[in-house]
Amino acid sequence: QLQASGGGLVQAGGSLRLSCAGSGRTFRNYAMAWFRQAPGKEREFVARISRSGAGAYYADSVKGRFTISRDNGKSAVYLQMNSLKPEDTAVYYCAATTVVGTPTQDYQYHNWGQGTLVTVSS
Repeated sequence: QLQASGGGLVQAGGSLRLSCAGSGRTFRNYAMAWFRQAPGKEREFVARISRSGAGAYYADSVKGRFTISRDNGKSAVYLQMNSLKPEDTAVYYCAATTVVGTPTQDYQYHNWGQGTLVTVSS
Protein backbone atom coordinates (compact mmCIF):
# COMPACT_ATOMS: atom_id res chain seq x y z
CA GLN A 1 0.00 0.00 0.00
CA LEU A 2 1.39 3.39 -1.03
CA GLN A 3 0.50 6.84 0.28
CA ALA A 4 1.70 9.94 -1.58
CA SER A 5 1.88 13.40 -0.02
CA GLY A 6 3.57 16.75 -0.35
CA GLY A 7 1.69 18.34 -3.21
CA GLY A 8 0.53 21.93 -3.16
CA LEU A 9 0.55 25.29 -4.87
CA VAL A 10 3.89 26.84 -5.78
CA GLN A 11 5.05 29.65 -8.03
CA ALA A 12 7.07 28.97 -11.14
CA GLY A 13 10.72 28.55 -10.25
CA GLY A 14 9.88 27.19 -6.83
CA SER A 15 10.42 23.76 -5.29
CA LEU A 16 8.38 20.99 -3.75
CA ARG A 17 9.25 17.64 -2.27
CA LEU A 18 6.84 14.76 -2.70
CA SER A 19 6.89 11.74 -0.43
CA CYS A 20 5.46 8.29 -0.87
CA ALA A 21 5.19 5.99 2.13
CA GLY A 22 5.09 2.26 1.61
CA SER A 23 4.25 -0.46 4.06
CA GLY A 24 5.70 -3.82 4.90
CA ARG A 25 9.14 -5.30 4.88
CA THR A 26 8.93 -6.01 1.14
CA PHE A 27 9.33 -2.34 0.11
CA ARG A 28 12.97 -2.90 -0.78
CA ASN A 29 11.95 -5.60 -3.27
CA TYR A 30 10.27 -3.06 -5.54
CA ALA A 31 11.61 -0.53 -7.98
CA MET A 32 9.68 2.68 -7.49
CA ALA A 33 8.55 5.40 -9.83
CA TRP A 34 6.66 8.64 -10.06
CA PHE A 35 4.12 9.30 -12.78
CA ARG A 36 1.95 12.36 -13.35
CA GLN A 37 -1.28 13.18 -15.09
CA ALA A 38 -2.13 16.68 -16.19
CA PRO A 39 -5.75 17.72 -16.84
CA GLY A 40 -6.96 16.31 -20.12
CA LYS A 41 -3.77 14.36 -20.72
CA GLU A 42 -2.64 10.79 -20.33
CA ARG A 43 -0.59 9.69 -17.37
CA GLU A 44 3.13 9.98 -18.10
CA PHE A 45 6.33 8.65 -16.59
CA VAL A 46 8.43 11.08 -14.55
CA ALA A 47 11.20 9.16 -12.77
CA ARG A 48 12.18 5.72 -11.61
CA ILE A 49 14.59 4.43 -8.96
CA SER A 50 16.03 0.96 -8.56
CA ARG A 51 15.40 -1.26 -5.57
CA SER A 52 18.69 -0.34 -3.94
CA GLY A 53 18.47 3.32 -4.87
CA ALA A 54 21.71 3.14 -6.82
CA GLY A 55 20.11 3.76 -10.20
CA ALA A 56 17.67 6.43 -11.34
CA TYR A 57 16.10 7.27 -14.67
CA TYR A 58 14.21 10.41 -15.67
CA ALA A 59 11.90 11.64 -18.36
CA ASP A 60 13.61 14.22 -20.55
CA SER A 61 11.10 16.86 -19.47
CA VAL A 62 12.28 16.75 -15.84
CA LYS A 63 15.93 15.76 -16.18
CA GLY A 64 18.18 18.14 -14.28
CA ARG A 65 15.28 19.60 -12.28
CA PHE A 66 13.80 16.60 -10.44
CA THR A 67 15.57 14.07 -8.23
CA ILE A 68 14.13 10.76 -7.11
CA SER A 69 15.46 9.08 -3.99
CA ARG A 70 14.43 6.41 -1.53
CA ASP A 71 14.98 5.33 2.05
CA ASN A 72 14.35 1.60 2.36
CA GLY A 73 14.69 1.80 6.13
CA LYS A 74 11.66 4.08 6.17
CA SER A 75 9.89 2.39 3.25
CA ALA A 76 9.70 5.73 1.49
CA VAL A 77 10.45 7.24 -1.88
CA TYR A 78 10.80 10.95 -2.59
CA LEU A 79 10.66 13.31 -5.53
CA GLN A 80 12.50 16.60 -5.10
CA MET A 81 11.19 19.03 -7.70
CA ASN A 82 13.13 22.20 -8.39
CA SER A 83 12.75 24.98 -10.96
CA LEU A 84 9.10 24.10 -11.33
CA LYS A 85 7.24 25.19 -14.43
CA PRO A 86 3.51 25.66 -15.04
CA GLU A 87 3.63 22.64 -17.34
CA ASP A 88 4.60 20.51 -14.30
CA THR A 89 1.08 21.02 -12.97
CA ALA A 90 -0.46 17.58 -12.55
CA VAL A 91 -1.57 14.92 -10.13
CA TYR A 92 1.54 12.97 -9.18
CA TYR A 93 1.40 9.25 -8.41
CA CYS A 94 3.95 6.89 -6.92
CA ALA A 95 4.04 3.31 -8.12
CA ALA A 96 5.89 0.08 -7.46
CA THR A 97 7.03 -2.70 -9.74
CA THR A 98 9.04 -5.90 -9.76
CA VAL A 99 9.74 -5.54 -13.48
CA VAL A 100 13.49 -5.40 -14.07
CA GLY A 101 15.19 -2.93 -16.35
CA THR A 102 13.81 0.54 -16.86
CA PRO A 103 10.05 0.26 -17.00
CA THR A 104 8.44 3.54 -18.00
CA GLN A 105 4.95 2.44 -18.95
CA ASP A 106 2.20 2.60 -16.37
CA TYR A 107 0.97 -0.91 -17.20
CA GLN A 108 4.32 -2.23 -15.95
CA TYR A 109 3.53 -1.03 -12.43
CA HIS A 110 1.12 -2.98 -10.27
CA ASN A 111 0.95 -1.05 -7.00
CA TRP A 112 -0.20 2.56 -7.04
CA GLY A 113 -0.70 5.23 -4.43
CA GLN A 114 -3.41 7.84 -4.54
CA GLY A 115 -2.29 10.98 -6.29
CA THR A 116 -1.12 14.26 -4.83
CA LEU A 117 -1.86 17.47 -6.71
CA VAL A 118 0.93 19.83 -7.71
CA THR A 119 -0.08 23.21 -9.08
CA VAL A 120 2.54 25.58 -10.45
CA SER A 121 1.40 29.13 -11.05
CA SER A 122 3.03 31.40 -13.61
